[in-house]
Amino acid sequence: MRKQIAAANWKMNLTVGQAEKLLTDLLSGDWTLSPHQEVLFAVPSPYLYLALKAVKASHKSNVFICSQNCYSEQSGAYTGETSAEMLQSLGVTHVILGHSERREYFNETDEMLAKKVDISLLHDLTPVFCCGEPLSVREAGTQNAYVAKQIERSLFHLSSDALQKIVIAYEPIWAIGTGKTATSAQAQEMHAFLRSILVKKYGLAVAGNIPILYGGSVKAANAGEIFAETDVDGGLVGGASLVAREFEAIIRALK
Repeated sequence: MRKQIAAANWKMNLTVGQAEKLLTDLLSGDWTLSPHQEVLFAVPSPYLYLALKAVKASHKSNVFICSQNCYSEQSGAYTGETSAEMLQSLGVTHVILGHSERREYFNETDEMLAKKVDISLLHDLTPVFCCGEPLSVREAGTQNAYVAKQIERSLFHLSSDALQKIVIAYEPIWAIGTGKTATSAQAQEMHAFLRSILVKKYGLAVAGNIPILYGGSVKAANAGEIFAETDVDGGLVGGASLVAREFEAIIRALK
């Protein structure tokens, strides 16, 4: 079975005290993961070390710490940036790349993201690669072509072995932080399309192993229905991941 993943994206939220409490509440919860299930905590950079220590102390298995971004260069005069090598040296195992907020507010291009994917893999970080369309594209009915270009330009230079180290997160931009959510059928339709283009390029054996997460106002109330879809392998969760009871319910909703 493909990995089933509940990924918490805290974005730019919480003080250090609030972060400590949320980690304590979640990691002391009465939940365990099956071997094919994983939980990721994508915490703000100042809290990475704190989160790593908390996970280690909890003795929970299959729980990993994820960076919300990394830079596209190995090292150098890039004030304010964090390199993949730095993250690896901390013990971080995953990194979110291409989130719609990074694309929109920081002008990240598909070409830049291809470089970030490469340098992340070079340092044994698992990219959680985000793709998704804005409302105008969805309303025009061209979402498949839009998302396919994001995947092709940033991932299709990879070998089959390298691609199998990637997690894809589909995030309909019109459903992020808006309270709107794609229906489970809409999520499944796009996830199946994404898997189909991977099949065409890499074959079924490879494409069938790539986890594809749904990101777009996932919460406890809808996680079970969305995750039950054949090609949905969990969620990249924003606001609901900041509430221990909500995110714990989302973890329990994994297949």
